[in-house]
Amino acid sequence: MSSRHATRLLLILGGIAFLVQGDNYAAAPLLIDIAEDLHLNISSAALSISMYMIPFGVFTLLFGPLADRYGKAKVLNLATFGTATFSILSATAFDLLSLCVLRAINGALAAAVMPVSVSLVGDSFDDSTRQNALGAVIGMMFLGGAVAPAVGGALAFFGSWRLLYLTYGLAELVLAFIMLRLLEKRPGTISTSNFLKVYRRAFANKDLIKTVSFLFFVGFAIFGSFAYSGKFIQIRLGYNTLAVGLLLSLFGLATSVVGPKAGTLKQKFGNKLLLFAGMIGGASWMTFSFWRSPMLIGFSLVGFGLAFIIIQSTVIAKAQQLMPEQRGTVMSLASFNMFMGGGVGTFLNGLILDALGFPLIFLSAGMLIFSVGLVLTLFLNKSSKWAMSRPEEVVV
Repeated sequence: MSSRHATRLLLILGGIAFLVQGDNYAAAPLLIDIAEDLHLNISSAALSISMYMIPFGVFTLLFGPLADRYGKAKVLNLATFGTATFSILSATAFDLLSLCVLRAINGALAAAVMPVSVSLVGDSFDDSTRQNALGAVIGMMFLGGAVAPAVGGALAFFGSWRLLYLTYGLAELVLAFIMLRLLEKRPGTISTSNFLKVYRRAFANKDLIKTVSFLFFVGFAIFGSFAYSGKFIQIRLGYNTLAVGLLLSLFGLATSVVGPKAGTLKQKFGNKLLLFAGMIGGASWMTFSFWRSPMLIGFSLVGFGLAFIIIQSTVIAKAQQLMPEQRGTVMSLASFNMFMGGGVGTFLNGLILDALGFPLIFLSAGMLIFSVGLVLTLFLNKSSKWAMSRPEEVVV
């Protein structure tokens, strides 16, 4: 693939990942406006977020095998048109039921974007450039999530909560037409539509299951604690939603800057890079709740983002190479583990917050990301030694 085509592909896939992740996260600061407009209490308005997230997590298991069977570009095109349409329709919701139904369908269709986009990257780049490309797309995805609260706050300030869904939907629709024209349509890589057979084969690959399992703990540490970082900053510094969103965007900026270089760094430093990332991420997040300076809080967010993108892109690159003919299915398993970990972590950290306050949330998440970096380093070292004794096997 020429450098021009590679850059174009990464811009397209990174762009849709940015928008869909932003559509997911931008609604949180708008709950007050949604509740007032639809005459609801806050807890009822929050159901619209849950009704997006739950189908998002469940349907990620569906789209990977579909992409392997019918072609990744085709499935991604259809899902992008669908999520754009239902984002726009969400702006027309007139009560809680209509909003929840529209957001649920939107979430189900958006579930295709992460696994299919990342698996398409895996198909399009060789071993030497794959992790850098993966890091670029994943970095854009989480930059979209990190800046979303600021985007949502700004749109609410100048318009209303409806403007948020309309803006994201129209942007996704424009990109959907661009993707339809520019993405190369390739046939599927498997011949069966039997989901049980597809996943039975994946689960028979023990190395794959061990590898994607790391993402459960990554999701638990990152998503499970990051969800509470905005409220902590608001209380600690007294910032409004827009200022909090801008500060939180440093996490996403770190992932988007380091992501495209993650593979190069891994090749240069080897598996020691994972241990370093765990140490930086652990130290950054374990000290996060002690800072009273926005600059020091910003440094913690950057360190945590750096650790996340290095560890996650390494795990995904290894997992994809273990089953290259089923990268869509691999990414479904990877996404499911990460979002399940994030969901469990968010729930348990909510209990910790009620009982013990913010500090333990960030301390425990920092310890966990350090542990993941350490154990992952040992796991990869062991895999490398095994590969040297079995050179005929394909491993990362």
